[in-house]
Amino acid sequence: MTKKHGIFPEPGTVKFERMLPGPAERIWDYLTKSELKAKWLSAGDVEPRVGGNVEFIFKHSDLSEANESVPEKYKHMQDGTYFKGRVLEWDPPRLLRYTWGEETGEESVVTYELIPKKNNKVLLILTHVRLGDDPAILISVGAGWHTHLDILIDRLEEKSPKGFWSVHSQMEKEYKNRIKNI
Repeated sequence: MTKKHGIFPEPGTVKFERMLPGPAERIWDYLTKSELKAKWLSAGDVEPRVGGNVEFIFKHSDLSEANESVPEKYKHMQDGTYFKGRVLEWDPPRLLRYTWGEETGEESVVTYELIPKKNNKVLLILTHVRLGDDPAILISVGAGWHTHLDILIDRLEEKSPKGFWSVHSQMEKEYKNRIKNI
């Protein structure tokens, strides 16, 4: 099943909607607990309060059992990458908003909204704003979130996810075409 692509509803913004197996509290744990967050996005603590620190310890090779090489343009991430953010909104298990990449001087903001639906399903709305207008960044971020969300769904459904880099490379091609058509 092909997952729905993210959209670019306004300049510098990418937005995704995914229907996930609930309950919302379980998904909240995957957003906030380092040991679960590490299975689909990045390890690192999320301090449970507004103003709290958020750590991102990315090690993409740990997101699946696939043994694949890192694309040349991402070789600098081969051994992992690290940055911090700050919690802007904390309303478990409904809303989480935090900064992304504060120390880079190009701080953006990620928001997760969890909306319970019928049959123990939860609608996740992920919005990443203040990304700027560089198409290369929008393509990379769109492909990155798409790939990470696919892995989250696989983890929630207790399936083995595909390799991050092979999926991400394919998604970059698709998002490049999507950006061209905006």
